[in-house]
Amino acid sequence: MTEPEGARFHARELYGSVIAVPLLQRMDAAEAPHRVVIDLNLAYPQGREAAARAIHALVGSVADEGVDEARTAQLGQYVVAWLSPEALLEIVRRDRAAEHRAIHRIWPDFKVRALINKSCATVKADAARAVFSALGAGITWAVVDSGIDHGHPHFDHSLDVTLPVEHKDFTKAASPLTDEFGHGTHVAGIIAGQGSGTVVRAELDSGDDVHYLPVHADRMTGIAPLAKLVSYKVLDERGDGETSAIIAALQDIQRVNSGGRDLKIQGVNLSVGYPFDPQWFACGESPLCVEVTRLVKSGVVVVVAAGNTGYGYNQDAVKGAVAAGMDLTINDPGNAEAAITVGSTHREMPHRYGVSYFSSKGPTGDGRAKPDLVAPGERILSCAAGKLRGRVEAKAEVRPPVHYVEDSGTSMAAAHVSGAIAAFLSIRGEFIGRPDEIKRIFTGTATDLGRVPAFQGHGLLDLMRAIQSV
Repeated sequence: MTEPEGARFHARELYGSVIAVPLLQRMDAAEAPHRVVIDLNLAYPQGREAAARAIHALVGSVADEGVDEARTAQLGQYVVAWLSPEALLEIVRRDRAAEHRAIHRIWPDFKVRALINKSCATVKADAARAVFSALGAGITWAVVDSGIDHGHPHFDHSLDVTLPVEHKDFTKAASPLTDEFGHGTHVAGIIAGQGSGTVVRAELDSGDDVHYLPVHADRMTGIAPLAKLVSYKVLDERGDGETSAIIAALQDIQRVNSGGRDLKIQGVNLSVGYPFDPQWFACGESPLCVEVTRLVKSGVVVVVAAGNTGYGYNQDAVKGAVAAGMDLTINDPGNAEAAITVGSTHREMPHRYGVSYFSSKGPTGDGRAKPDLVAPGERILSCAAGKLRGRVEAKAEVRPPVHYVEDSGTSMAAAHVSGAIAAFLSIRGEFIGRPDEIKRIFTGTATDLGRVPAFQGHGLLDLMRAIQSV
């Protein structure tokens, strides 16, 4: 197999199985084995399962640690393994020498990280509730993140799901309804659920010192408070994870939905990702982007955070390093054309403040327009859990428990869009299973903030206008 002419990454033909050059450059023979993902050759004469068996045998013959059986069992199309540079080259050589090649491609199991109630009014969710009772009832949304803390009172009934829908953990913790990091719980609380409790907000005094002020809130609600949430845990207590875990989660959603024939899960929130690297794949064609596209084609809405890498430094000829907004910074899987990719804006005054400085900017590396929308992502109040709650409790010097804290990022912006679409589908059920139409409706009814499309996409999410447009 050879790469298409003009591909945006370099690759070396190694006896028929492509291994991207940066992988070999980064693999130090003296280091411990590296975690890699091996894509099966679908043209293998005896089929995919036979190809998997052949790869298992190859890896077992040359590697000490070998295949990650638990993760591989979750994927189907891929084999995840630990391989040294020598072992990697050896299995490719042996695969080449076999009568039929079982390996299609090998790449690193990229590390992914989390991308970080007045905002309800900013996207007109409060108006949609009052006028249309758009509350998310009957809709189930998957949160692929660091887990959801089932002990938080905000999720009193939100996490009650029935088979075949079930909460799953793709980390070593084996506890999808705990959240040691805190990110997934915060994201989930924006999408759905409702509760009350101690809220801690950060405020600046006249001397620019930060004070954390605890107050009691009688009612906090997600954008679609009655929607059900299903937790797919892919990030550990540090907020780290692998792309293979996300792929496994997306494939499990396909399984639950019978490949699109019975949509038990109507939408997915992906507030996780990693910076796009053109050395590996054409823009929007990474394995994770491909899995997102497949899921959308099966009828599931996939909302993705654009990323928080939109601000950095340019090298000025006179002044040297100069802080500046950075274009072409959309993170994967936000580069997937079929995804609804979301940037961040101010929680209360988006027209005045525009797009958040940190929000990743378009276009994509191959020139497509992204992000698709922006939504509130600055200092958003939502559910506290894990390390996020611990940090605030320590700084605020308040007696636990703290129930709601602020966090910022396109992660929070994506959750607003997920909640808005769940609310929309709960009263416009004819659009369930039609994600392309959903994307057209929400981008077509967004509010222009007067910023360039590479920053704002089509503009600010407007749930009320989306409902009224159909």
